[in-house]
Amino acid sequence: MDLENIRYELRPPIALVTVDRPKVLNALNHLSMTELELVFVDIRENPGIRAVLITGGGEKAFVAGADIGELAAVSALEGEQLARKGQRIFGLIENCGKPVIACINGFALGGGCELALACTLRIASSSARLGQPEVKLGIIPGYGGTQRLPRLIGKGAALKLILTGEIIGAGEALRLGLVDEVVAPDQLLPRAEQIAQAIAGMAPLAVRDSIRAVNSGYDLPLASGLELEASLFGLACSTSDKTEGTRAFLEKRAPNWAGK
Repeated sequence: MDLENIRYELRPPIALVTVDRPKVLNALNHLSMTELELVFVDIRENPGIRAVLITGGGEKAFVAGADIGELAAVSALEGEQLARKGQRIFGLIENCGKPVIACINGFALGGGCELALACTLRIASSSARLGQPEVKLGIIPGYGGTQRLPRLIGKGAALKLILTGEIIGAGEALRLGLVDEVVAPDQLLPRAEQIAQAIAGMAPLAVRDSIRAVNSGYDLPLASGLELEASLFGLACSTSDKTEGTRAFLEKRAPNWAGK
């Protein structure tokens, strides 16, 4: 895959994706977004990849937001199209069937924070800074921030961040539930990889359908969510992995997952 702004490294069962424009703090331009989509389509279709780490190139930023130079020239119609493209790509990341761990190594602002929100888990360096400062540019979050952020940290806390444009440190992000763990900078990728390896050791179809049950059921009424869960549980019971997992448990050995 010929990529300019994204580094895509396959380390089965893990993929490492790096937004690699450190001179502009990894700002997301049109090409970066297009390449992210290509990469995550490949990840979705690759059975050898069972977990994904995504981070930013350099030491200063995960992703510091959208490319303001491109954004400045966007019309109303183009703005809506831009938002829909970003929402589609971040939806792909959220629902690619593999756990995606955001390794937040610096600034995660605007579209960068929205990228982290679309990930399954978020691990932050103690030096990370997060926020949705779009109001300072006369716009609103457009890649899912107004929807995912309140679902993650609550309506009031989300509105405070969005309306003030405040940029918060890793400790406050942890307190709010915006990130799941905070670690020393030199431990960010090792800790994320440790979690990814642990998940990759589980039954891949069960991991996929657990993500699907949570993501698809989160906004449903409880009764509908339970129906979805029961249906997916039934499907899991029909898999070879269920047979292997239960047999391995009874035989006191490690399972050999087939992903079938």
